[in-house]
Amino acid sequence: MPLTNEQYDAIMRDYNARTLENEDFVRTRKKKLYESIPKLDAIDREISSQSIAAAKRMMREKSEGLLQELHQQIAALTAEKERLIEEAGFDRDYLTPPYRCKDCKDTGFVKGKRCHCFSQAAIDMVYAQSHMKERLKDHNFNTYSFDYYSADDIDVKTKLSARQYAERAFDTAKKFIQTFDTEHGNLLIYGKTGTGKTFLSDCIAKELIDSGHTVIYLTAFSMFDILKKGMFAKDGKQPAEYGNLLEHELLIIDDLGTEFSNSMTNAQLFAVLNERLIRKRSTIISTNLRMDEISEIYTGRIFSRFMEHYTFIHTFGQDIRMKKKFA
Repeated sequence: MPLTNEQYDAIMRDYNARTLENEDFVRTRKKKLYESIPKLDAIDREISSQSIAAAKRMMREKSEGLLQELHQQIAALTAEKERLIEEAGFDRDYLTPPYRCKDCKDTGFVKGKRCHCFSQAAIDMVYAQSHMKERLKDHNFNTYSFDYYSADDIDVKTKLSARQYAERAFDTAKKFIQTFDTEHGNLLIYGKTGTGKTFLSDCIAKELIDSGHTVIYLTAFSMFDILKKGMFAKDGKQPAEYGNLLEHELLIIDDLGTEFSNSMTNAQLFAVLNERLIRKRSTIISTNLRMDEISEIYTGRIFSRFMEHYTFIHTFGQDIRMKKKFA
């Protein structure tokens, strides 16, 4: 999601604070380590001394063999340090900070590009400001309950109960999470209002956010508003939000079918879904529409993508929100 200067600065302040914490961690542990093993300081001085001496010799003699010799000497001294540290009872990684993100070592960047943790931090910030974080505290698998789905409420077409539908939905959602990084799956969750579609999407979002994946949640109306802005942008330049529709690991489109649908919106939707498939980015779509309504409203190209690349979850039962209200 696009960041204001204030948002970017807030995220970078957090990374700078982590860097200071890590430096203090290393400084404190190094002091304790060197107090316990005084010989380490002598080895460090020897490494520094040999490096300086080798640099001076290479300036005079320009021999590649000197560099190899230096590497061997430093490797031997480093091995000696590791041996002393282990013999003293310290773990080999004793001086390694407890990085929250090992990929970027808590800097926010890898090879000059934003790390995945930075992208997630941006989303977390927007979620927090839009109060979605508060919603996810209640909408998660820890609060998921089958009690709202009756075993006596039977679908006459499939002969399955609301409880059985809920159990299938739960299992499918869990499998989606477990295979997220390998299968890059997609879900189409459909059913009547109040049968738990958005709740299930939120549960999945919470699990993936907590495991460090980038997730973006949009209502269908919001998504098409972003696409509309892109169409009328000056010089045809897409807004920053459009890139987020394609890049983030999971895009959740809630309430598909509430937008005003026409040939233009259908083309825009196909472009987003198809590009995400090409990039192996997962998408979850929830809708109140029936399958026959989806096939009528959206083009054959879109529906064929659903049939080929999406797992369907049908939610069934009475309106849970009404049950909670009158419980």
